[in-house]
Amino acid sequence: MAMIPTRDGRRLDLAVTGPEDGIPLVFQHGTPGGVPPFRPIERAAHERGLRFVTFSRAGYGTSTRAPGRAVVDVATDVRDVLDHLGAARCLVGGWSGGGPHALATAARLAGRVAGVLVIAGVAPYGLPDLDFLSGMGEGNVEEFGLAARGEAALRPHLEKEAAGLRDTGAAGLPAGLESLLPPVDRAVLTEELGEDLAANFAEGLRLGVDGWVDDDLAFTRPWGFSPEEVTVSAFVWRGTEDLMVPFAHGRRLAANVPGAVAHLEDGEGHLSLAAGAAGRMLDELVRVL
Repeated sequence: MAMIPTRDGRRLDLAVTGPEDGIPLVFQHGTPGGVPPFRPIERAAHERGLRFVTFSRAGYGTSTRAPGRAVVDVATDVRDVLDHLGAARCLVGGWSGGGPHALATAARLAGRVAGVLVIAGVAPYGLPDLDFLSGMGEGNVEEFGLAARGEAALRPHLEKEAAGLRDTGAAGLPAGLESLLPPVDRAVLTEELGEDLAANFAEGLRLGVDGWVDDDLAFTRPWGFSPEEVTVSAFVWRGTEDLMVPFAHGRRLAANVPGAVAHLEDGEGHLSLAAGAAGRMLDELVRVL
């Protein structure tokens, strides 16, 4: 891992693995999360000749906070990452809370992004035909309900939640995420996937909850761009059993991203989809190169 500067004077914690001559896949972590990679997706990227690039978003881990950031603001950070790597082109992807950030990058850096992959991504808040909270597990209903009320209401709740997630190893995750895990996700919470989730939580939250607060606030406010602005090849994957970001979010994104190829997978959850379909997802994504 390395710390790199941004053009506005902040710093980002960056990790790059895989072939040095490979096209970068800039992958956005979930909410909360950080720079440690999810190994099933990282392996699938390497097997297809891609460099796997992750960074802790502003406020997570040791990446400098950007108070009041909107979802769209991540695009300038990705531009700084690509410039640091000397990469003219890339692919982008995001899982869960990383999905909107991947779409923002595709919308604002269309000249450098060949394609975008969204795995179980959050849809915009306040759409007239989407009940944002419907179908979410109890934990996320409470969290986003507080986010809609602002930072003063949200921060104490996230600080309490972070105290558990920060120190919970893989074995403790099923209990900590109880209301958000359907049976299909519990079944795939293997040692490796559990370790990766625990590492993501621990790194992202080790210095505080600023990144988590800013993600949640950004999701419940205007994103600064519209999914309809995405013009590059886009692929939207979603499982019907997802309790973290419900199926309706995937349908809405698939309908609103022009030309998006939708994979609405029956019987899959938030974790099972990402762990089990990584190869299929990246096979499809790399074909745009």
